Amino acid sequence: MKVKKLKTLKPPRLRRGDTIGIVAPASHFDLEKFNRGIAVIESMGFNMSVSEGLFNKKEYFAGSDFKRAEMVDRYFADPNIKAIMCARGGYGSIRILSLLDYKIIQKNPKIFIGFSDVSAMLSALYLKCRLVTFHGPTVTTLANSDHRTKDSLLSMITSGEKLEIVVESGITIQPGSASGPVLGGNLNTLCHLLGTPFQPDFNGCILFLEDRGEAAYRIDRMLSQMKLAGCFNGLAGFILGAFEDCGDTDDIIRIAGDIFKDDKIPILAGLEVGHGKRNLTIPTGLNATLNADLKVLSFHEPANIG
Repeated sequence: MKVKKLKTLKPPRLRRGDTIGIVAPASHFDLEKFNRGIAVIESMGFNMSVSEGLFNKKEYFAGSDFKRAEMVDRYFADPNIKAIMCARGGYGSIRILSLLDYKIIQKNPKIFIGFSDVSAMLSALYLKCRLVTFHGPTVTTLANSDHRTKDSLLSMITSGEKLEIVVESGITIQPGSASGPVLGGNLNTLCHLLGTPFQPDFNGCILFLEDRGEAAYRIDRMLSQMKLAGCFNGLAGFILGAFEDCGDTDDIIRIAGDIFKDDKIPILAGLEVGHGKRNLTIPTGLNATLNADLKVLSFHEPANIG
């Protein structure tokens, strides 16, 4: 029996005055940072929808697994909500993956934004729905982000133009050029999807990874585990994002070069995504070309429709 291949879904772009629904799929969050982040989004010209349940706390989560998943489903189903942004990462997204209604999500494609622990959801939404999502700041990290991060977010969710990212301070680890859908996110989070029904498939893809607070040997261990599990089989290209508080950058570059030394794929380091003050918004699930020699990531088409 032939398995039907899902068509890539691109969400409609936002216009000023549209309403963004805020969800908390993982940890509860700092209210002061949250309010500052909301002020940033409102200054961009958008309205916010914040449900009372957003501020729930259960242990280290923003409420029960069921309530956190229900909030995501409800905002995808609500025609008045034009995009969805996560309040915070932390931990907990993996616990709601099996509770989400992917049929509702697939019928109502919308911009969905987050990073860090939310990488689990970005990956699952592509795996189950082929939805193009956005690896970008959460509400609480937006409060301390630089202007480039804010401009990148606004441009990415409102523009109908193709995106080209020049990695100005990039380091070419392995030369070459390759094309494929761009996928990725937080290394630790994606590594913990191995062996689950939500294990990502990176075959033919350009993979980017970032992390924070991990010693070099742990990064080596996670990449080695993913390699042994076959995650990197057929990988088209690889990009290192920010590895904040992870020791010497040269060590991370050396580890990546060693992991992929037998693979003839382009590898570039220095993409400004992750836990630093600069966290550029990157569409995931969208086709692009990585040119490691020119240090450019060029998307083939706009991330949004309309």
